[in-house]
Amino acid sequence: MHTEDVLKATRTGLWRWDSATGASTVDVLTAQLLGLPFRRDQGPRDRVERPLSVAGPGSEVPSGAGAEPGTGPGIHPGDETITLAEPSIRARIHFSDYVELTATATLALAEWTLVEAMLRIVDESGSVVRTVRTRMIPVEEEGMLSLVGTVSLVPEPSVEPPPPSEGRQQSREAFLLHTGRALAEARTTAEVLRVGGSLVIPGLKPRALAVFSLERGRLSLVGPIAQRPLPQHLLPFMDMSVEADHPAAAVVRTGRPVYLPSPEDYRRRFPAAWPQAEPVGNRGWAFLPLTVSKRTLGAWMVAFPEPVEFTPERRSLLTNAARMLAQAISRTSMHEMELQLSSGLQRTLRPTRKPGIEGMKLAARYLPSGGGMEVGGDWYDVIPLPSGRTALVIGDVQGHDVRAAGIMAQLRIALRAYAAEGHRPDAVLARASRYLAGIGRPEVMTGAPDEDSGEARGEAKGEASAETGGEARREARRREASEVSAEGARESSVEGAPYGDASTGFADDDRFATCLYMEADPVTGTLDIARAGHPDPAIWLADGTMLIRPTAGGLPLGIEPGTEYPMTRLVLEPGETLLACTDGLIEAGGHTMETGWQRIRAVFRELADGGTGTPGDLEEFADALVGSGQQPLSGAAAGPLADRREDDIALLLLTPDPAFAAERAIAAAGVSRRTTFTVAQAEPDRIGEARHQLQGMLFDWESEDQIDGAVLMLSEMLTNVLVHTEGDAVVVAECSGNRGSRLLRVEVADTSDALPLRRTPGELASSGRGLMMMEMLAGAWGVDPRGEGKSIWFEMRENVSSPAWRA
Repeated sequence: MHTEDVLKATRTGLWRWDSATGASTVDVLTAQLLGLPFRRDQGPRDRVERPLSVAGPGSEVPSGAGAEPGTGPGIHPGDETITLAEPSIRARIHFSDYVELTATATLALAEWTLVEAMLRIVDESGSVVRTVRTRMIPVEEEGMLSLVGTVSLVPEPSVEPPPPSEGRQQSREAFLLHTGRALAEARTTAEVLRVGGSLVIPGLKPRALAVFSLERGRLSLVGPIAQRPLPQHLLPFMDMSVEADHPAAAVVRTGRPVYLPSPEDYRRRFPAAWPQAEPVGNRGWAFLPLTVSKRTLGAWMVAFPEPVEFTPERRSLLTNAARMLAQAISRTSMHEMELQLSSGLQRTLRPTRKPGIEGMKLAARYLPSGGGMEVGGDWYDVIPLPSGRTALVIGDVQGHDVRAAGIMAQLRIALRAYAAEGHRPDAVLARASRYLAGIGRPEVMTGAPDEDSGEARGEAKGEASAETGGEARREARRREASEVSAEGARESSVEGAPYGDASTGFADDDRFATCLYMEADPVTGTLDIARAGHPDPAIWLADGTMLIRPTAGGLPLGIEPGTEYPMTRLVLEPGETLLACTDGLIEAGGHTMETGWQRIRAVFRELADGGTGTPGDLEEFADALVGSGQQPLSGAAAGPLADRREDDIALLLLTPDPAFAAERAIAAAGVSRRTTFTVAQAEPDRIGEARHQLQGMLFDWESEDQIDGAVLMLSEMLTNVLVHTEGDAVVVAECSGNRGSRLLRVEVADTSDALPLRRTPGELASSGRGLMMMEMLAGAWGVDPRGEGKSIWFEMRENVSSPAWRA
């Protein structure tokens, strides 16, 4: 005897429940037991493509799409089945039983155990008509989890059915419980609208559910998720004024529900809207306000195919459901607004264009922390400098909140301003530290005592002055930084990174920041680095070896305004790659500094081009580094927070451009000329001698116009030094490269810190045209501040008109 014959003889049907979609595929007998209509004219699209098999784990009976007809128990593709959406099944099962069934099914899928339940089947009015027993087991086919089992009739219930009134009350409570849980689990507004559009209300048979959203005095139809293309009968309801003659508008205006039991009530109360509503075909309506904390978000419509009597019990049920729906919409909308705000804020604070450096390849990434508003204090920046070099900045402001992001924005602007003035890395960080320490504390910037702090301390300690209190606060900050430094030193004996993520707050919410400032020269490959409590950079050598390069540094920015930041010079050779990052990349997933660097080494070995120090694709390498934060090391356990990202991540990858390096090497191999000359304040006539020396050095320069321009610019620079400063001028002129494409560089140094300013002179002005002239004649020019004074320079490429040769 075949298994299917036994099932038919015992009047046992088959049921397959898809855990991903909630859809159920049933045979004819199961449909009858559940009280579902089963039409014999179902098309092929309504038939399930897989057999309804009861084979489970370890069974020898084939199951799934590959089973041949007749080889296993169940209904085969040739038999009649129907696939129904979750609401259709849910409408036929008592709500309390359905809630228990879903909970048991979820547990069974997690533990791979048997599901066994008694289900009360209800009719359209919610009355219990029969009880069935179902037994199902989990199966996995093509990566999809399902429950497959049997459904049979229970002739005599083992327990007395509850009275009708008690059964309806339990059904309503189960409905509200299930609805509340489904809405609470919805993470987006779209999911909330989907839940709100698929509710099966006990005792009622809704035909359509929709949500009207209120925004700027207009109502728009937002749910359920509109069909595409949109049906013609819904177009009139897509947008309307709150003053319109429509039930949803009336609900929003008054804040009270509108119940329309029959078409006659709709036509009588809203005659202007009835011609648009009549073609839809509904016969009963309930419009309820979506209100949260006395604020109306919109209206919820429940429409029925037949006239409905809205008893107090039904009105109470609909009102409670509307309140839960409003709460869920308010929650998800607020969350989406916060995410939109945070993402917009982060886009504003990051560089607007993809950073790049002539002569070097650069990749940069930023990822906010995984929790809260997803804003933080990590940042990177690429700043063109007046000297022709490029500054690269990466830093981390203490904290992962909006205040940290705001302080980061101020600090980033300040660093750009100091860099644009031409200061060297040590001076830029020293000024930035003083600026950060002075945010909210004017006495740091001006040296004046803090009157408010003095009054507070006077009340607490009597005669203590503001100066003493400020010193105590700075001492506390130094101690806190020392503790962070000691902790970082214990965790990173190899890297030498003295500071991790400082998440401890100070009094008055003072913040500090770590920062790494690099000034890159693509011509020579040199990097002048100043570090303020930031992790050291890492360099992959040409043979693939990764080294943590120790660099001199000082306290984090904002700890002590007078901190000095010594510079370290590194040379990035062709084939080498430098990584500068925040500690969020190293310690991602709960890793320590040591295991974090090991993870980064492993990522590099996977992506390195033939074991060299340069990855094949720098952008791919950056993505791999960011994505590796939650991956455990090979043979080692993941960090305790491997499933989430608790800190921001920022990184910069830098490597010399091989083509640019080869071009510069060829130019440097040519004939080189160099001359120096000093013009004292008391010897202005030596300006003419300097012009003649430059002309003599360029005796074989092919373009005479360029020679005249170079001599004119040198004369202008020397004259400015003698007129506007009190020191001597030192001239250094260098000519390098092969004839026909040589590079001329002329520098004039003095002991004044005053930087030249561009002006717009009038027609009769006798000065103010020097910088304008240099912009016209030089291929490139700039001002380079030094320890004492500055150096103004220009460059010119032979036989190339300015400034095209720099392109």
